[in-house]
Amino acid sequence: MKSYLYLLRVAVLLALAGSMDAQVAVSANDGKQVRPGDDPPGIRPDTVATINLNVYPPKVLATIPVPASMIGPPDAVAVAPDSSFAIVTACQKVDPTDATKLLPADTVSVVDISDPEKPRVIQTASAGPGASGVSFNPAVDLVLVANTSGSISVFSLAKKKLTKVGDVQMEDGSGPTDVVFSRDGKKAYVVERGGDRLAVLNVDGTKVTNTGQAIVTGASPYGMAITPDGRYAVNTNLQGAIDPNAPARRPMGGAGVAGGGAAVAQGGTEGQVPVRRQPRSGTITLVDLQTNQVVDSAQVGPTPEHVVLSPNGRYAEVTVANGAASSLTDANYSTTHGLMLVYGVESGKLTKLASTDTGHWCQGATWNKDSNEILLQCATEHHIEVYKFDGTSLSMDNKATVKFDARPGAIATATNQ
Repeated sequence: MKSYLYLLRVAVLLALAGSMDAQVAVSANDGKQVRPGDDPPGIRPDTVATINLNVYPPKVLATIPVPASMIGPPDAVAVAPDSSFAIVTACQKVDPTDATKLLPADTVSVVDISDPEKPRVIQTASAGPGASGVSFNPAVDLVLVANTSGSISVFSLAKKKLTKVGDVQMEDGSGPTDVVFSRDGKKAYVVERGGDRLAVLNVDGTKVTNTGQAIVTGASPYGMAITPDGRYAVNTNLQGAIDPNAPARRPMGGAGVAGGGAAVAQGGTEGQVPVRRQPRSGTITLVDLQTNQVVDSAQVGPTPEHVVLSPNGRYAEVTVANGAASSLTDANYSTTHGLMLVYGVESGKLTKLASTDTGHWCQGATWNKDSNEILLQCATEHHIEVYKFDGTSLSMDNKATVKFDARPGAIATATNQ
């Protein structure tokens, strides 16, 4: 009996140790985006899926109905550091009077994933219209949501419950798509697609205010991530670098641009944002958060949807739409493809390490905890592709692909930066 109890105790301890080291990805999947060739056709339920990354190939543990949207940045999921819950936003919903139309949504869902095989929605809250990028602060007691309608919603967080404590109104036309806390939690950076910049917020407890400072990064910035040491931010610019020969398109006020010299160097007047030119190759930029200056950039291809840093902080994965078809029946489906690129991030430099063709209309991506495996959401195919990364090359494992009914559109783990 004693030996049996001893073995049972060891088994329990091993199970607990395994659960502490577990890594779960949360994928938000949009069923509202109808395209020709879908089988079955028509609208499907939005869902959230939990995926076990501690096994290979990755395994879907559960899928439950939760409002989700793939139109917008793939930063619409945030997973708590202890992987016990996730927050999922939805910026669109079906028009209740006309199922063929979509309306702006403000939905924020809290999903308990403490048992990832039995996830459950424990709260539904409202942010602002176009609720998109979502982030926790380092203390996990404050949550910010970027609303494309022009505000940042502020929620306090306690015992997995959100309480709305205010909104930060951004400048008209700024179009916030994402918001990310600094590593010390004292600042937050708002990705303003309409403003071609990262706006800087001050965070003091639950009081969040706009400092009026901003960092011009490129045309139509979309999403961002901050390195583990807090020194640098990497962001995507859908339409690439600012055109140095274009006139300013919107005044911002001379005091409104931190690092205004960078704007001048790109051909604008200090305090103004130059006009974008279309179409063009998108870029990623590396920003030194100590000086609020862009220190490096790289062209990555048309429409960089997502950038996510590896847990070890050494690599940045970039998902590039590259004009890939959004429908299986598109005449260009067989000749177009998306792109995945991996850049080294070190000492203020971006170094291209690997690239590969991917599926179509690809959205979010996430790394495993060992920084050698990437999951990529491809909306046209309704699946997640799995890639191995060895530091210099990427290879897709076709046998590891994960299928869904709805279109995967945002994904995260607790180690997303």
